[in-house]
Amino acid sequence: MTATTRIALGVEYNGAAFHGWQRQSAPAIATVQAALEKALSHVADQSITVNCAGRTDAGVHGSGQVVHFESGVDRGEKAWIRGTNSHLPPQVRVQWARVVTDDFHARHSALSRRYRYVIYTGAIKPTALIQQLTHVKDELNVAAMHEAGQHLLGENDFSAFRAAGCQSRTPMRCINEISVTRQRRFIVLEVEANAFLLHMVRNIAGALLEVGAGRQPSDWVRQVLATRDRTQNAVTARPDGLYLVNVGYPERFGLPVLPLGPCFL
Repeated sequence: MTATTRIALGVEYNGAAFHGWQRQSAPAIATVQAALEKALSHVADQSITVNCAGRTDAGVHGSGQVVHFESGVDRGEKAWIRGTNSHLPPQVRVQWARVVTDDFHARHSALSRRYRYVIYTGAIKPTALIQQLTHVKDELNVAAMHEAGQHLLGENDFSAFRAAGCQSRTPMRCINEISVTRQRRFIVLEVEANAFLLHMVRNIAGALLEVGAGRQPSDWVRQVLATRDRTQNAVTARPDGLYLVNVGYPERFGLPVLPLGPCFL
């Protein structure tokens, strides 16, 4: 029986070019997973399948995605980075590679995930960063949005922030941190939790945008959470401004700790 090596990778991608992370049955449908597996298979000279920390939706970006895979050959960390990148489309890049122990799993070993939602406020939609941020014409009340977000801290039933197609067995999730801050014309929502439901961050962003625009008071978010009813919440925010920026793991795995978030912030 051939011995295998388990490799972890840090991956960055612009999700605008893909129909989400997960490989589809139709090869013509471009996904991040399919592109990465094809490139890795070239380098390994064998078929490679990757497991990721979190499957992102169509149009959602990743600056801190983590995956792992098994290979019958060890090309070395530099070759896994440079060789794989040479076979990837320009919208996907491997940032780092590490040999890990067999008990490491990109999804099951993760302690937390952190997402960043980037909003640009201004009368005119910017031509730069197309499909990498969400544009809002009117000014938003950042303090009210931050205050509203604090109602979501802790372990809660997030049914009111869960997409209808979510396949998770439980709506219970624990949000460790949530903040809304302004950086010039950018408004940045950061959410860290043990895990997320389908469209959960985008539904949180949608609710906070209602508060920021003055259409709902800050306390409304707490009321929505208590209903456990998705129909009582706001519309789902667009995917363009959403980034998976970090996945937290136990220190014993020795994975790199990089600056969080997209490079323009």
